[in-house]
Amino acid sequence: MTAAERFALGGIGVGGAVLGLKTLAWWLTGSAALYSDALESIVNVAASAVALAALRFAARPADDNHPYGHDKAEFFAAVIEGVMIVVAAGAIFVEARQAWHSPRAFGLPVQGIVLSAVATLINGVWAWVLIGAGKRLRSATLRADGRHLTADVVTASGIAVGFGLAVLTGYQKLDPLIAAATGLYVLWSGASLIGGSVGGLMDMAPDAAELRRINELIAKNATGSIEVHDLRARQAGRLTFLDFHLVVPGAMSVSASHAICDRIEAALKMDMGHLAITIHVEPEEKAKLHRRPAEVTPVT
Repeated sequence: MTAAERFALGGIGVGGAVLGLKTLAWWLTGSAALYSDALESIVNVAASAVALAALRFAARPADDNHPYGHDKAEFFAAVIEGVMIVVAAGAIFVEARQAWHSPRAFGLPVQGIVLSAVATLINGVWAWVLIGAGKRLRSATLRADGRHLTADVVTASGIAVGFGLAVLTGYQKLDPLIAAATGLYVLWSGASLIGGSVGGLMDMAPDAAELRRINELIAKNATGSIEVHDLRARQAGRLTFLDFHLVVPGAMSVSASHAICDRIEAALKMDMGHLAITIHVEPEEKAKLHRRPAEVTPVT
């Protein structure tokens, strides 16, 4: 089992515990707002299960049918998670509407708020752990789970404050209003998650900082070549696929040009181990700016 899979498995356990606490808080109070909070936690558990399945599939080595690996499975998992969040938002709106038309007396509000606060604290710590692990392991799935839990912490905090105000003021219709506001935030969170994951499925380029670093490393280690052009990079789960054309003097031997490629590739992988690199070597007549052999065209 990979490190990312262990985090996803842990997420199922944490999500189950949080779901139990939030469901109990709703059961004790009868609050529509706390119901919406518990409903989102059901999505968290389901999303963690989907994440674990996706990570296991993504960890499979490349094969004849998938020569570039299975890493994009993580983006599919993030899209599925986003869809589940949107569905949960719809269920929250239904509950809020019912509570608005049929206000309910609250049961044990103090106990409910305490249970919700404990659950929110657990989620906050786990979200921080997942986001850090997602960045370290370059896992779109873990980052998506972490961002979703962060959104859950924000909404749960707002729900607890709003529910407390509803109890203190005695204005029961404040409870479904809070639930509806939570539903809007959950809907936005799900739509944002889907949008970001679709970018990964569409071979989105790395961010500008990463491309600048790639440019710097190539320029620094391309001594002996004439220029570098047609650089392209795309993200696919944990990996970033990079390819470019390296123009060398026409009289340079295959061995010498290959040594330049090895030097560039070694420098890139030492700094960014997640790169899958393809370099196409071309003779000097293919140069686009026709510079002298000592000059290397900056990558754009």
